[in-house]
Amino acid sequence: MVKYKTISQFAVESGYTEAAIRSKIADGTWPKGIVWRHAPDNKPLIDVDGYAAWVESAAASGRRRKVALRSVSCSRAPSAVNESRLSPAPLT
Repeated sequence: MVKYKTISQFAVESGYTEAAIRSKIADGTWPKGIVWRHAPDNKPLIDVDGYAAWVESAAASGRRRKVALRSVSCSRAPSAVNESRLSPAPLT
């Protein structure tokens, strides 16, 4: 088994998209030097053992990262007349 994989190789095997992997690297979810590192040519490589340790550490501690959900309103926007009643009176 190869210890380091390119992002595209790791995406195929892990089920993460390449964009998700790059996002986890960029936002620090996967720590540099543990889950990933730069090769001498500056290409990011995923450390398969480091990834497994990251998965197991989160599972063992029971930690789960909260995901921010975006609220999508299904209701129609109020009309301009109704909205003006909802707005505070102008300052004078």
